[in-house]
Amino acid sequence: MDTLISRHWHHLPAEEIIDLLDSDQEEGLDLFEVDNRQHHFGANIISGEKGEGPLLRFLLQFHQPLIYILIVAAAVTALLQEWVDAGVIFGVVLVNAFIGYIQEAKAVKAIEALAKTMTTEAMVLRAGKKQRISSAEVVPGDIVLLKSGDKVPADMRLLQSRDLQVDESALTGESVPVEKRAEVLDHDTSLADRLNMVYASGLVTYGQGSGVVVAIGDQTEVGRISRLISTTEALETPLTRKIAYFSHLLLYTILALAAITFLIGLVRGESIFDMFLAVVALAVGAIPEGLPAALTITLAIGVARMARRQAIIRKLSAVETLGSTTVICTDKTGTLTENQMTVQQISAGGERFAVTGTGYSPEGQILRQGIEVDAAGSSALMECLKAGLLCNDSLLLEKDGRWALQGDPTEGALLVSAVKAGLDMTGLRQRFPRMDAIPFESQHQYMATLHAGDADGPGIIYIKGSVEAVLERCAASLDAAGRQVVLDSERIQKDVEEMASGGMRLLAFAKGEIKQGATRLDHADVAAGMTFIGLQGMIDPPRREAIIAVEKCHTAGIKVKMITGDHVLTASSIARQVGLHRPLDVVNGKTLAEVSDEKLIDVAEETNVFARVTPEQKLRLVEALQARGNVVAMTGDGVNDAPALKRADIGVSMGITGTDVAKEAANMVLTDDNFASIEAAVEEGRGIFDNLTKFIVWTLPTNLGEGLVILAAIFAGVTLPILPVQILWINMTTAVLLGLMLAFEPREPGIMTRPPRDPKTPILTRELIVRILIVGTLLLAGSFGLFELGLMRGATEAQARTIAVNVFVMTEIFYLFNCRSLTQSMFRVGFFSNLWVFGGVVIMLILQMLFTYLPAMNFMFQSTPIGLFEWGGILAVAVTASFIVGAEKWLRRRSAER
Repeated sequence: MDTLISRHWHHLPAEEIIDLLDSDQEEGLDLFEVDNRQHHFGANIISGEKGEGPLLRFLLQFHQPLIYILIVAAAVTALLQEWVDAGVIFGVVLVNAFIGYIQEAKAVKAIEALAKTMTTEAMVLRAGKKQRISSAEVVPGDIVLLKSGDKVPADMRLLQSRDLQVDESALTGESVPVEKRAEVLDHDTSLADRLNMVYASGLVTYGQGSGVVVAIGDQTEVGRISRLISTTEALETPLTRKIAYFSHLLLYTILALAAITFLIGLVRGESIFDMFLAVVALAVGAIPEGLPAALTITLAIGVARMARRQAIIRKLSAVETLGSTTVICTDKTGTLTENQMTVQQISAGGERFAVTGTGYSPEGQILRQGIEVDAAGSSALMECLKAGLLCNDSLLLEKDGRWALQGDPTEGALLVSAVKAGLDMTGLRQRFPRMDAIPFESQHQYMATLHAGDADGPGIIYIKGSVEAVLERCAASLDAAGRQVVLDSERIQKDVEEMASGGMRLLAFAKGEIKQGATRLDHADVAAGMTFIGLQGMIDPPRREAIIAVEKCHTAGIKVKMITGDHVLTASSIARQVGLHRPLDVVNGKTLAEVSDEKLIDVAEETNVFARVTPEQKLRLVEALQARGNVVAMTGDGVNDAPALKRADIGVSMGITGTDVAKEAANMVLTDDNFASIEAAVEEGRGIFDNLTKFIVWTLPTNLGEGLVILAAIFAGVTLPILPVQILWINMTTAVLLGLMLAFEPREPGIMTRPPRDPKTPILTRELIVRILIVGTLLLAGSFGLFELGLMRGATEAQARTIAVNVFVMTEIFYLFNCRSLTQSMFRVGFFSNLWVFGGVVIMLILQMLFTYLPAMNFMFQSTPIGLFEWGGILAVAVTASFIVGAEKWLRRRSAER
């Protein structure tokens, strides 16, 4: 039995499959055989995967190079019995860990969500008796009976099918239910075209059938996707990659400087104790302790901003990644489109009508040549709409202000178009009650209904179906006034070609009469003599907002690619309507299967529309785009999207129509299923990355200046101008009260007109590094110079150190206003546009006064009061630094304008 799992079941005759699975089509499996197979194959569920526990997730917060240095520094200061310093350093480490742990997204639960999709019941035939069981108890070889409303419990090869239609959109991306039949198919038939197979998680929307189970649990197509998810590597984001690189570079630099400093001190005759303290001061000064906390909190602020714009972030790093996105790979059904079939064109009485509005909401107009018309003015149009309403088994319902369909999506579209024209669905069905019907069957390609006519008139027959099936039964057609005229098949075929070229699905309608009082309808009654009424063309229409969003993405330099499981013609039509570049250049799944991985990189880069694509191919396309250096965002809502969602730099799932599987695999969930929300999220992401860069450019000069001051003191053989505990005071208080206020900076104008950042570009450009060096050098000169000047003027070491600390803090305050824009003047971006900055500055000034003048703070941080003369020198350094940075930005702007 194990060897049967990989067979091409769609290519084998039903009798051979029954024999291979040792089953019986009439009796099913006997009870002993069911028991044996349950023990052998196990339950029909998808295996779970154990994730990281809470303790491990907390411990991983310490798994960062810079945190390692702080832990070692704290341990060294503790060994030296500098308990206050050690306690403050350990406190900083714990605060960072707690913030990261609290804000971290939930562990991946895609496998559990997949298991939930299979918790349903099934009707099986066992030992000759029908019985309803849990889907978990289904085994290979079981004969399962399906009817409308059932969820398919496992992968099955159909044995019988009567008008069976299955919604497989979650698995294949097909926008409409697929009509199934039991006949043998070619060996190389793709998954989406295997009409004699039904797959676990599919939903029966119409008809009935029976099939034999060929795969359960992990061996199903859904189970295969589960394995794809569990083996798919979740990538680091551009920001985490850059921060990791920066952290390692800083780690090696600090260790090298610490070793050199320690050796030089020993050579100069300094004590080991003093040199340990100096090395700790150097390490603490060079490390931007506030960076991890500020990074996490800034991203968390971004999460709150995005939530207000209908985007729920599940993983913090996704906030910044959106701003780096170079390619958005989007599913079609339910993402770019409404996922609701809509009639857009009607041909009746020799006239062509357009229907406005989308989805199942019956709000829209009937237009002729762009002008609204009263549908009642065209008898042929009204008859066509009436036929679509009466020859229909579905219901249109309104619940909680939302319109929903009960039944087939195609029939739902016909109901909506009729109601838009003013027809009363309930009243019309009561006026023309149905007496009998011929259900749709694939071999006939039509459905017909018999309705009671007027009291003294004949019965009325309406028929709908494929154009070919309806036309061959017609002898006449209706003109615009409702009169019978000669059937013009050539003109109708021309209409068909024009409407089908737009990717629309077409249904033809006809009308006939039967003797009064007839209550039965047979195929012979509709075989000939019918009157052709018209055509209705429908499509799953694009969202209006998606069209605008795609245009904005193109303006922002972001490529948009459609990757769908739907048909080539439909994909091309939607791509053209939403404004994708080169919409007619479509590559299908069959072609992708034959392309090598190396060639696929070029195909993925050059093509914007992919159709009839399998889950593995979606994953390959994402990997191919990433191989070219792209930062890829993947959107989707179905089970089939989950592996690619996880592999992409950022996965975006739909909140309303999205499956649990897709939501759990994604980094971000759109609460309104609106593609336009992605564009808004990209805009927020770019703003957040700008603000993170501003924070880094603001904070690093302080660390550079502190490190340079320590090195200068050691090389000069003088007392340290600032102590480790004072460095921690500077770094942590200013990071939270000053630097973090940059996270609230509003987005700068023109943020969505510039191209995406090159993923290979470092966080700090050459210009920004130069600025950091300038400010760091000014801090060295100002603090060291005023420290030495204070000692020369008779100040104590404590007073001189207090002066040096205040130089750092006041310079950071003035420099903060320079950093509100990396290129423009603070007045250009709006001096009062971010009131958080002013609040932070006021609180920082109060704390700095307490640091300088409060006895308890003097004891803890070894500070002491200073006079007005010293404050004058401190402010002079701060103002000078701010003026120099402003001049540097002005010179760069002038240079760029030339």
